This record gives sequence, structure tokens and C-alpha cells, in this order.
Amino acid sequence: MPESQPYFSTKTNVRTSKNWRARPAAACAAIALSASLLVLAGCEKEQKAEAAPPDVEVVSVTQRDVPITREWVATLTGFVNAQIRAQVSGYIVKQLYTNGAFVKKGTPLFQLDARTFQASLDQANGNLSQAKADLMKAEAQLGKTQLDVDRYTPLAKQGAISQQELDDAVQANLAAKGQVAAAHASIEAAQAAAESARLNLGYATIVSPVDGVAGISTAQVGDFVGPQSPNPLTSVSTVNPILATITPSEQDYLATMRKAEKTGMTDTQILSTLVWELQLTDGSMYGQKGRFYALDRQVNVQTGAITVQIQFPNPGNVLRPGGFGNVRTVVRLEKGALLVPQRAVTDVQGKYLVGVVGADNKTNIRPVTVGDKVGTMWIIGEGLKPGDRIVAEGTQKIRDGIVVNPKPFQETAPAPGDSTKGGVQ
Repeated sequence: MPESQPYFSTKTNVRTSKNWRARPAAACAAIALSASLLVLAGCEKEQKAEAAPPDVEVVSVTQRDVPITREWVATLTGFVNAQIRAQVSGYIVKQLYTNGAFVKKGTPLFQLDARTFQASLDQANGNLSQAKADLMKAEAQLGKTQLDVDRYTPLAKQGAISQQELDDAVQANLAAKGQVAAAHASIEAAQAAAESARLNLGYATIVSPVDGVAGISTAQVGDFVGPQSPNPLTSVSTVNPILATITPSEQDYLATMRKAEKTGMTDTQILSTLVWELQLTDGSMYGQKGRFYALDRQVNVQTGAITVQIQFPNPGNVLRPGGFGNVRTVVRLEKGALLVPQRAVTDVQGKYLVGVVGADNKTNIRPVTVGDKVGTMWIIGEGLKPGDRIVAEGTQKIRDGIVVNPKPFQETAPAPGDSTKGGVQ
């Protein structure tokens, strides 16, 4: 029986092995070629994308008259802030007002124990009565001695009485006059003591010196208080009108002075011509307009600011001392101002630059000088002219001399509650 053959001969296995190796190599070459074509196509697309001009949003420089506003943080304080203290020493026996209530001038606030003061007044009145009685006695004695002198004088001339008797009568009369003078002095002292006791008795009832809102009491019934007590018993503030205190910089003050010199007015006169507005902490505008009230005498050496107070009507006592807000006023009208969006101006190490797009859509990086901010706009002093197209969105994409694809600038509306304000420099 012939020798059995293997299922696969050696020759067949070799061919099969070669075919197996050749086919994957061809497949790999085809895949590599396809990948290369894809990479080349991708590179061409990237080159085309890089060559395309970047999209930017542009806006034209506008020119118009704009009011220049200044704004400062303000602290509210009462028109009068009276600290209530005891003028005499004693124990508080009663609080006579409601904490936080509106009180009139003369309204009783606290009652001290008045028994000691009443006793002092009674004693002073008794001393005054005794001094008056002594005066009457001295005047009676003076009358008697005066009669003696009048009677003894002609008798002494006639020799009916001795000169010694006349001299004694004259001396007695002079002594009586001295007693009368002393009695008058005693009465004056007694009257002063009685008046002092009367005042102390009155001070035992502590009253409000002004119309205003009384604060929460810092003293309680039973406390011993007096003129040397470290803390006031309470405070009463006149809040209608109320004062808003602001602290403009020395530069703002000097600018006001220069303007005053040009117009021939004083600093307070020119401040009195301004109309002042108050923005409350909730963002709302206070309904009443303010007017200038006072300018401090000096610039604070630590802050470089000067204190100015603005007076606001406060019907209903809505505003209270200690509150905060923002006080603003229009200081001047800038005529023919060139305006650009603030976002179009780039600050590079203290130099301000804008991207100007020409008629050929090429960019020109141009330095400018800036002035005041008005809302979201910036006043340009030099470097631009009306109608120039500047890049407002996409400034990071441009450089000097490149071509861009300009599109109209779409300004985003401010979110509700946005507190962007103009004129804060």
C-alpha cells in the first residue's frame, strides 16, 4: 500500500505562505496611499482656512455732544445728629419715648430720680427767703441810723450834743449801709443757687433738643448716669433733609476751581449750580434731587480727598443715617465728542490702541488718546476722526496690515441689574 500523503504538501504550504505574506503588504500599501491623500487634502484645507481673512465686527466712530457725569460713593448722615447725654447725675427711673420713634424738639426722653434735685431747690428757695429777710432788717437799721445822723448834725453844730455822739451816729449809719449791701449780695447768691437748683431739677427730665428720629436707647431703667458717662443715652437725628457725604479727589476739586476761575465764580457757587442725583443700594434712583450744602476746609492728607456734603429732601424719612449710595452729577457738556465702544480700545502698558479697518479691509493698529467714559462708550481725544471703522469684536485676531472680513458690530444688551456707570474716573 503506497505511503499515505499529507493533507498539504510542502510545496503547497510554501506557496500558501507566500501568498499570505504578499496580500497584506499590498493592502498596507493601499491604505498608506489613501492616508497620504487624506493628509494632503487636509493640509490643503488648512492652508485654505488660514488664507481666509478673519471675521471681525466693526463700528463707525460717532460724533455728538455728550454730558460728562461724575459719580462718587456717598454715606448718608443726619442733618443734625444730637447725642443725648445726662447733664446731671442720677438714676434713670423711666424711659419716656419709643425706640426709633419720631420725636419733636422738647419731647421728654428719660426721667431721672428728681427727689435730690427737688430738695436742693427747696433749700435754695429757703436760703433766698432768709436773705430777703436779712435785707429788710438791714434796711430798717439803715433807716434808723440815717435818722440819727440827720438829727445829730444840727445839734452838734449848736453845741447841744458832743461831736463824739455825731461821729458815733455817722459810723453806725455807715455800718448799716454795709449790712444792706451784704444783704443784697446774699440775695443775689441765693437767687443764683435757686436758679441752679431749678435747672438741675429741669435736667432731671432729659428732652430732645431737635426734631428727628430717636435711636434705640443704650441706657436702661436703673442705670446711674451723668455728664461723665462714656456713652450717650441715645441719639436723635434730623433726617429731613438728610446729607449725603462724598469725598471727591483733590484733582476733581482743582478742576472745579479752574472752572470757577474761568467763570468768575467761587468754588461753592459753581457747586451750587449743579444738579445732584442719588442712586440707592438696590440700584434705584432716589426721587428727590439734591443741592450742594457744604465744602470742607481742608484736603485729607491721608486720602487726598476733600469732603463735600449734598442735601436731599427726605419726606417720609425713607433715607436713614449710615446708609450708602452713589451720588452723581453732570459736570459739563462735551461738544462734538468722538465716541467708540470701550471694548474696541486695548490698553497695552498704558498706551491705548485701536484697530482701524480701511476701505481695502486692511487693518491699521493706531494709538489714540482717551478721555472720559460715557456708559459703554469712550471719548477719544486724538487719533481718530468721525466715520472711521474700528474693530469692536475680534481685536485678538488682527495685526497691523492684514486683511479682515468686516461685519457690523452687534452690541450685546446689558444684563438686568448691570451697574455699568459712566463718569467714574
